[in-house]
Amino acid sequence: MDTEDVIADLSAIKSGFIADLVSGGKVTGRVIISEGTLSAIRRESERGDILGLEELIKLKAAADQVGLKIEIEREERRGEDIEEAVLRMAFSGNYTLVTSNENFAKIAETMGLRVIAGRTKLQRPPLFSKYFSRDVMSVHLKEGLVPRGKVGRPGRWKLEDLGGEPLERGELDKIVQDILERAESGEGFVEIKREGSNIVMLKDSRVIITFPPFSDKLEVTITRKVAEPEIEDYKLSQRLINRFKERAEGILIAGAPGMGKTTFAQALAKFYLRENKIIKTIESPRDLHLPPTATQYSKTKSSSEELHDVLLLSRPDYTFFDEMRDTEDFKIFTDLRLAGVGMVGVIHATTPIDAIQRFIGRVELGVIPSVIDTVVFINNGEVEKVYELETRVKIPHGLTESDLTRPVVQVKNFDTGEVEFEIYVFGERTFVVPLKGKERSKDYVTNSMINRILGKYVPLEDVKIESSDGEVIIGVPSQLMNTVVKRARKKLLKLEEKLGKRITIKPIF
Repeated sequence: MDTEDVIADLSAIKSGFIADLVSGGKVTGRVIISEGTLSAIRRESERGDILGLEELIKLKAAADQVGLKIEIEREERRGEDIEEAVLRMAFSGNYTLVTSNENFAKIAETMGLRVIAGRTKLQRPPLFSKYFSRDVMSVHLKEGLVPRGKVGRPGRWKLEDLGGEPLERGELDKIVQDILERAESGEGFVEIKREGSNIVMLKDSRVIITFPPFSDKLEVTITRKVAEPEIEDYKLSQRLINRFKERAEGILIAGAPGMGKTTFAQALAKFYLRENKIIKTIESPRDLHLPPTATQYSKTKSSSEELHDVLLLSRPDYTFFDEMRDTEDFKIFTDLRLAGVGMVGVIHATTPIDAIQRFIGRVELGVIPSVIDTVVFINNGEVEKVYELETRVKIPHGLTESDLTRPVVQVKNFDTGEVEFEIYVFGERTFVVPLKGKERSKDYVTNSMINRILGKYVPLEDVKIESSDGEVIIGVPSQLMNTVVKRARKKLLKLEEKLGKRITIKPIF
């Protein structure tokens, strides 16, 4: 389509669409670029995002080749929005607008402007694809270093050099430009864009780009899903499947980074979709691969209040939160769960009990079993352990006096039914007491409280504590006896009354 003078907006330049039109002979007049658009490209390039600058260079080369002029038009109104300025200039100059922004194109058309809208489709595979073989989980590219990759499967991988020479800045810039071009052309999208970093989603790949001075050098990390198992592939017991169907409504999926938590969450979400449940997700970035029937919300593109209101009013059966990091995330999870929404949270933790402990202090202890009823621990891509939580009123393990009865959160092994941990408040502290695997677990609370008292006055490595059913003997170095008796005796007597045990202090010579 032949045109007269055209004005290109920022999206048309960055997507390469205007450069393709010029090189293809589709533009016969001048190419106008607003001063504001040029300034935006300059600011982005100074932050390390050189896509706009590279495409501007391509546009200039294409225009020179066909003998067209590129002119910069100054804005008459300082501080005007870039897109508003482009629309005003198109009107006043009778230019045809070239854009890759569909919404902007529709607005311009309703205002009576001539519009050419479109995107450049890249036919070749991404430049980083050459580093991915069948077993490569992620590729790590950094200026000045040989390309490296994690080879294997979740939990069973090793970091290997992928061959070639150390990457120069120019070569890595081309890879970054290729990634951003694909996001601009519709192959993916930029999930998060900050001054020092970009997070881009391209089909089945998640790309993290960091720029100096945020990082010491330009770095690109590409993570690709190596498998998309279904829930049946995890070989779960029918009892656990039934729990997911009927009882589990506050689920934590825990594990160390790279162990397959998100992959399991994806399989569980698909399972619930097959059960005709309404599924919504909160993600940052949005890298769960789910059918269109699931709605995926971006945490970075919304506020906590907006997410809370939308999810509460839309009433999903289950909301998947991937990943929970800060206090505000835990608050959203808790509020929605207590409002009756089924919640599934993905959380970093090295042990399943660590995942529960991250709620302590953020949620009242007695409320925790109402918020979390099931903890699934993922290790090496497999379900290693499942816990269930419930509250009982009892004497905590390790205490003896009947007047110490209190609410206790019991953490049970789902497969055996055995209580492995008890969580309760004693004094001003919350204790997480292991009941299995430690011979002295029954003395855990006693020793912890004694250490808390004595630690203010003497080095704890010099203290020895021996407990029996009715007595606790504290051994301290003889030279520190006077200090302990003078400063800690009254507190130890009060503790003695609470525990119902006699506390004796003896010198160690």
